[in-house]
Amino acid sequence: MISEKLKKGHLLIAEPSIIGDLSFNRSVILLADHNQEGSVGFIINKPLKYTIKDLLPDINANFKIYNGGPVEQDNLYFIHNVPDLIPNSIEISNGIYWGGDFESVKNLINLGKINKNNIRFFLGYTGWEEDQLATEMECNSWIIAANSYENKIIGKSTTHFWKEKIIELGGDYVIWSNAPENPLLN
Repeated sequence: MISEKLKKGHLLIAEPSIIGDLSFNRSVILLADHNQEGSVGFIINKPLKYTIKDLLPDINANFKIYNGGPVEQDNLYFIHNVPDLIPNSIEISNGIYWGGDFESVKNLINLGKINKNNIRFFLGYTGWEEDQLATEMECNSWIIAANSYENKIIGKSTTHFWKEKIIELGGDYVIWSNAPENPLLN
């Protein structure tokens, strides 16, 4: 079964055939949780126009905010690689953690003990109900890839991340790497 290949910490790369969906077109998603009840992930390559200071003026930093996905976009989520500094963190895999004590996060950022290579903030998340992601995999909506960046993915530039991952796949995917985002504009 396809869902057996999926596990938290993997990357989901949007197939080039996902067109017209603003959230998922050319998305790369870090799968934060995957179990029999469903899956949760964060789109890691879709920065928004906001910074953390725009949303929370008491935080003195200009870390970018990312569109984590279409679910609960009025909530702020974060992943990080400093569990020793942030109590109550949940390990995703490979030294990447999700959530934790937000008051500690605010204080640590303001003290300069956490930088943009340690934490990434998201508005919303991507969620799938039981078997929904498996169905999308069977419909060839996503490509599963190991997270070779491990916890350094947090500081990874997102400008051409989808294109880089598509080129790494090789074969027919290389052609798609230079295709316009909307083929109708070609």
